[in-house]
Amino acid sequence: MSKAKRLLDILLFASAKKKFTAQEIADEFQISVRTVHRYILDLSDMGLPIYAEQGRHGGYTVLSSKMLPPILFTEDEAVSIFFSFQSLRYYRDLPFDAEISSVSHKLYNSLQPDAKAKVDKIRSYIAFWAPKRTIHTPLLRDVLEAAIHNQNIHMQYESKSGTTTKYIRPIGIYAHDGLWYLPAYDYPKQKVLLFRVDRIRSIESTEENHDEYMNLQEWFSSYEVKQPIRLYVQLSAEGIRQFKSIPNFEDSVVIHEDGTGHIDMMMDKSEINFSMPLFYRLGAHARVLEPQELIDGMRKHAEEILRLYSGDN
Repeated sequence: MSKAKRLLDILLFASAKKKFTAQEIADEFQISVRTVHRYILDLSDMGLPIYAEQGRHGGYTVLSSKMLPPILFTEDEAVSIFFSFQSLRYYRDLPFDAEISSVSHKLYNSLQPDAKAKVDKIRSYIAFWAPKRTIHTPLLRDVLEAAIHNQNIHMQYESKSGTTTKYIRPIGIYAHDGLWYLPAYDYPKQKVLLFRVDRIRSIESTEENHDEYMNLQEWFSSYEVKQPIRLYVQLSAEGIRQFKSIPNFEDSVVIHEDGTGHIDMMMDKSEINFSMPLFYRLGAHARVLEPQELIDGMRKHAEEILRLYSGDN
């Protein structure tokens, strides 16, 4: 029997048994105790979290049973997994950043020389680039764990009005444009709000729920317009090009024969303030005709900027 096959068999035996002696493995696989110790060292080097206790009643204990047996990947599968991890490298904080680094390192080291050469070469020609944020999100994993374990959170949250205490039920977390967001049910306001995870200053306490609530995927698919309002925007050719890259609007762009176009869709009234920065950025390439609330908000913002640069100061 090959050494690789023997190591796999011992790994499966140890993960199932959790606590065992070298003699038990020797008897099970008909090998010497000295060989068992050597194999245990090999498994430890491979990442098996194992603790050895010396003495007459000593033995080995697997510190965690959450170990997966070896999985066979084709070269292309291994390369694709490696670069999936690489796509996350521009986020300063990730929920499992240490583990991702460890897995990526193990995966790369397990590749055959020709596969390593392929990865090294591809690195020079492909990047999943996004502006790297310097904002620290230290409580990212804690928030995710609370959502997974169906817990409420009492937290200190920093917003425009200052730092306040929030009592929420997390739905999940998602990343967008280098930042992490937390949709959660706000108990005092009795509705789902969106929080920036980096603005959570501390988690004061958590408490377990006994009833189920929606998860992140269900929240994504449950969007509905509660206060419908018409959005009508005239677009230049450049405006069309930019809107085609915005997920919420790309399917709503209508292109005219002359290359210009428009957007005519229903949106929720609560999203007016969130959409304003987009239209500021597009400037003359997007002219809002409806709703009036959005026009008034943009006009007010433009007047504030004009006063700031009027030269009267």
